Amino acid sequence: MTKPNSLIFYCIIVLGLTFMKIQLSEESELIIKRPNANLTRVPKDLPLQTTTVDLSQNNISELQTYDILSLSKLRVLIMSYNRLQYLNISVFKFNTELEYLDLSHNELRVISCHPTVSLKHLDLSFNAFDAMPICKEFGNMSQLQFLGLSGSRVQSSSVQLVAHLNISKVLLVLGDAYGEKEDPESLQHISTETLHIVFPSKREFRFLLDVSVSTTVCLELSNIKCVLEDQGCSYFLRALSKLRKNPKLSNLTLNNVETTWNSFINIFQIVWHTPVKYFSISNVKLQGQLAFRMFSYSDTSMKALSIHQVVSDVFSFPQSYIYSIFANMNIQNFTMSGTHMVHMLCPSQVSPFLYVDFTDNLLTDMVFKDCRNLVRLKTLSLQKNQLKNLENIILMSAKMTSLQKLDISRNSLRYRERGIPCSWTQSLLVLNLSSNMLTDSVFRCLPPKVKVLDLHNNRIMSIPKDVTRLQALQELNVASNSLTDLPGCGTFSSLSVLLIDHNSVSHPSEDFFQSCQNISSLTAGYNPFRCTCELRDFVKNIGRVAREVVEGWPDSYRCDYPDSSKGTALQDFHLSPLSCNTVLLTVTIGATMLLLAATGAFLCLYFDLPWYVRMLCQWTQTRHRGRNIPLEELQRNLQFHAFVSYSGHDSAWVKNELLPNLEKNDIRVCLHERNFVPGKSIVENIIHFIEKSYKSIFVLSPHFIQSEWCHYELYFAHHNLFHEGSDNLILILLEPIPQYSIPTNYHKLKTLMARKTYLEWPTEKNKHGLFWANLRASINVKLVNQ
Repeated sequence: MTKPNSLIFYCIIVLGLTFMKIQLSEESELIIKRPNANLTRVPKDLPLQTTTVDLSQNNISELQTYDILSLSKLRVLIMSYNRLQYLNISVFKFNTELEYLDLSHNELRVISCHPTVSLKHLDLSFNAFDAMPICKEFGNMSQLQFLGLSGSRVQSSSVQLVAHLNISKVLLVLGDAYGEKEDPESLQHISTETLHIVFPSKREFRFLLDVSVSTTVCLELSNIKCVLEDQGCSYFLRALSKLRKNPKLSNLTLNNVETTWNSFINIFQIVWHTPVKYFSISNVKLQGQLAFRMFSYSDTSMKALSIHQVVSDVFSFPQSYIYSIFANMNIQNFTMSGTHMVHMLCPSQVSPFLYVDFTDNLLTDMVFKDCRNLVRLKTLSLQKNQLKNLENIILMSAKMTSLQKLDISRNSLRYRERGIPCSWTQSLLVLNLSSNMLTDSVFRCLPPKVKVLDLHNNRIMSIPKDVTRLQALQELNVASNSLTDLPGCGTFSSLSVLLIDHNSVSHPSEDFFQSCQNISSLTAGYNPFRCTCELRDFVKNIGRVAREVVEGWPDSYRCDYPDSSKGTALQDFHLSPLSCNTVLLTVTIGATMLLLAATGAFLCLYFDLPWYVRMLCQWTQTRHRGRNIPLEELQRNLQFHAFVSYSGHDSAWVKNELLPNLEKNDIRVCLHERNFVPGKSIVENIIHFIEKSYKSIFVLSPHFIQSEWCHYELYFAHHNLFHEGSDNLILILLEPIPQYSIPTNYHKLKTLMARKTYLEWPTEKNKHGLFWANLRASINVKLVNQ
């Protein structure tokens, strides 16, 4: 053990609770906890299978059999901090499995006993008993490991009832009236390894109680007040002197001590010559002046001394005398915390100190300056002091040639690189520099053989490239700084544990896991991760090793940017490879454009798109010319009843059949060969005379679909800009045209033939009359301009 208080805790807790713990099966355990619920009675709704009930910190004043009668499997009952005044132990006669009963901090004055043998833990301390409530039935509790009692009178006759029990721990809380009928030898009959006695608070120690119980290994005394040196302190010092009679006593703890400086030193001197190996004193209030006296270090079994939370109301006393007493103690472990100590002298000769803890004091950089007598010291803690310059600590450690662990966290340390040699002791393996004011420069001066380095909660923004090469470093803690990236392992080749959570890491290096092959634990959560392409490979690597290496995954790893992904877990963040690969994206876009160009060229050739483009241009020009011309004016300007479009191969039928039969009835027909205006383009003539005609007649035949100009005329007639909404097309099917023979670019003709009614030229002559009658009827209109 390194710390004395750790061993004391071990004696009190481990020795006791190891034997007192309740052996409950996880499968059958049912725990009911209702502390601080303002209950006045035991609840009636407790399940029958309940094994543990915690009703502490309530207002229950009575406990009856029927309250717990049905709880046959009850093993633990905690009713501390209630208002119980009377207890009949027979209420537990049906709870045969009850092992742990805590009734401390109540108002119990009387108990009625009943045989019970299953209890392992019985706590009746901090109650209002007059005499210690020890019944003869307690002597049958062969399994009892903890017994807590309270009372103002301790009688040997009562204690003898449990003398034959080997109880691991006994707690005695002495009432305020203790001492009036005192039996000094009453405790000598107790057989226990750990004894804790709580004396009446705020009373001067004038008790004759002999606490040197022969079987006790761990002794704890609380509420010691001896400020009257001629009276009270002599009683207490006499009680401590009797501890020499117990060779088994190894641990002594004093709590809540109020005394004088002289008595304080006398306590140490007396304990120094007892069998005690581990001595702890805490919550001490000192007063009075200190008289100089020699302190004898000889003939001692002491190995460890712990002093915690010391307050003094005297500000003028020989501090150097106090420091010299502690500095020259011939023990291995020394702890002094919370004492407002401002300095500590160097031992006058080579010290046996192996462990020194000066946590939570007021020590400055002058502590152990130029001290060469701590060459055996292995562990030093100067946590939470007033240290400011790391250079001074480096020089101090250089003379501690055996130092392996140094804790100087929670100070105000800075490192300014003033040219002072970086002379850390070569033996240092564990260094805690957390919660200081260190910056990036600290990496340029670190112990070369350090294995565990704690730099969390500083002002580090980056790890410089010219850092000290720490080949032995295995664990690095740089959490709660301002780092923007994960450090590589080029200079930390043995790094296996890295803590870098709560920093400013937004897009970690994707090659971190390749650089740090030996990493076995990475804690990098709670960083402002930018969920962009740069993070994609890192997330992929984490996903591959998350269960084995990454701590806190996936809950503490979330996106912070962009806003659309803020709060999203990194494991749910996905980007396609195409969006993050510039080369692949460029190739894909190029290939897509080439495909679109090829598709466009194919469509142009297959659907005759150039032709439609030319038509669109002409259509646009014509639309522009006629945009502001009223429809009535256009109708007044009609010159023809019909515009006839036909193929040159069908001109004979048009001239010999169509024209004679229409013009004999005063129907004016426009033909291109006789009416088109010379000098104008063919397209302009087509558009012009279609606009001047009431109807457009198309003579359809296999020859028609082979004529490009017929296609023009059909296109413009179908898109007549100035007769929108009118039925201005008349289709005459001169010869049958199979659908499959119509070219692809004649898709409008296919559409018209599919949805419009056309006139079919009959081959029988007797039907010609009806044909011409229908045709004349469809174009019979009176032209304004004849």
